[in-house]
Amino acid sequence: MELHDIVIVGGGLAGLRAAIEAAESNKNVSIAIVSKVYPIRSHSVCAEGGTAAALRENDSPELHAWDTVKGADFLADQDAVELFCKLAPKEILRLDNWGCPWNRTEDGKIAQRPFGGHSVPRTVFAADRVGLHETHTLYERTLMYENITYYNEYFTTNLVVEDDCVKGLTAIDLRTGELVLFNAKAIILATGGAGRIYDFTTVSHIVTGDGIAIAYRNGVPLKDMEFFQFFPVGLIPSGIGITEAARGEGGYLRNRFGERFMKKYAPQMMELAPRDIVTRAVATEIREGRGFKGPYGDYVVLDLTHLGEEKINERLPLIREMCIKFANVDPVEAPVPIRPIAHYTMGGIDTNMWCETKINGLFAVGECACISIHGANRLGSNSTTECLVFGAIAGKRAVTFCENKQFKRIPSKVYENEEKRLFDELLGKEGDESVGQIKKEMQTTMDGKVGVFRNEKDLLNALKKIKELKMRFNQIQIVDKGRQFNTDMISAIELSFMLDLAEVITMGALKRTESRGGHFREDYPERDDKNWLRHSLAYYSTDGPTFSYKPVTITKWQPVERKY
Repeated sequence: MELHDIVIVGGGLAGLRAAIEAAESNKNVSIAIVSKVYPIRSHSVCAEGGTAAALRENDSPELHAWDTVKGADFLADQDAVELFCKLAPKEILRLDNWGCPWNRTEDGKIAQRPFGGHSVPRTVFAADRVGLHETHTLYERTLMYENITYYNEYFTTNLVVEDDCVKGLTAIDLRTGELVLFNAKAIILATGGAGRIYDFTTVSHIVTGDGIAIAYRNGVPLKDMEFFQFFPVGLIPSGIGITEAARGEGGYLRNRFGERFMKKYAPQMMELAPRDIVTRAVATEIREGRGFKGPYGDYVVLDLTHLGEEKINERLPLIREMCIKFANVDPVEAPVPIRPIAHYTMGGIDTNMWCETKINGLFAVGECACISIHGANRLGSNSTTECLVFGAIAGKRAVTFCENKQFKRIPSKVYENEEKRLFDELLGKEGDESVGQIKKEMQTTMDGKVGVFRNEKDLLNALKKIKELKMRFNQIQIVDKGRQFNTDMISAIELSFMLDLAEVITMGALKRTESRGGHFREDYPERDDKNWLRHSLAYYSTDGPTFSYKPVTITKWQPVERKY
């Protein structure tokens, strides 16, 4: 058994920032970071475009908050948004002091670029490798603290919860295949989103919703899971997201007639409208026959050619490299083929603005959590800021929670039951169903029926299919019966998590009979504030999720029509 005051699950931006804050708050607190990959291989390194914060005299935290609330289609909790925007500038300066190589203006100030839905250039950046530089900066910082211990390549399988209080967790050491029990006073889930529920997605293969599903199965409600963000610019055929920074630097979206079609959908902000609006515009152009024909389906293009080679090499070097390598197109010379793609989990583990869940001692932060500052549609470059701001809050809150508390004894049967569930019942399965086949059918179903455009018929069919897949999962076969680095078994566990979350997303989308932000119902195309200005809460049961709802927190901004 491993004993630590605080166990943080996830080694990305949110987890690293939480660890640093906890370590600096109390040097006597023992902190563990449990990650299923080496931390600098976490999905956070894939963030490209930037981190939003109000740093200039033409901007303010209040304007940032208004843009965020409006961008969220008024489903964000405004008290949390105001706190977030107030603390954001300090995090940018803190990372600057810790060595993050932000781009600079000619007079040496931290540079900022335009981003979708933001009123002013607010997005701080380090070329188009922002997440990589931020993650490396924070990881290097954690190495300064003697009270932080890393458990790399440990796959978390479950929480230990008793009497609404968290006691610890179980994880598989992937190198040995042994199940390890962690006893903790507080646990912070920072495990990222669930984008691999979809097939055409920007996210890494490790983004399988582990922490979200584990919390859900242990009684924590999931909030607003029907709001999944689809990104307008997915590179064909790889699915790599082409950062919004490409449009922030002046890129155009064009259909096969050469038209900058965003003038029809957002005449003022054009390509820099919020993501939900741009995504539906791209999807509509393709749907209505104004896209190009291609071997991987219809598409439109992102045109950067007018920016010139010098600017592209300075501001978007990674994007140029990716387009050449993965699409055989040099954006300096030709437009890039793109179409909408699944991108970001805007819902997640229900927390308050201090990252606390309904279980004492259990915190959640980053993409796995729903605080909620993104509401129905996240503004680009707010996600990395969220990891920094609320990572710090979660770390400090966890330390405060641990003070004057003793470790709670974990009965031996907890370990024995989890060992039996994983290595006897799951690993021992000898059915005739394939994990890969079930996963592919789930992803195809989510892409085709729970995507940018939704309707009752498709959602009902999707829900029926997901329930069928969950039944078939009980008949899977895990071919590899070994323990060490058993990726066959890990894939099966990940699939079980994703099936649970796919069911929640689909049922939540079916129940929400309106269109708001990233959730667009063709059969209910209008926003309905009278009936649906509220958060959904999904609770786990063996028969599928049950739903309840709670009000959105409004402090100063009443819902109005969104115009861009």
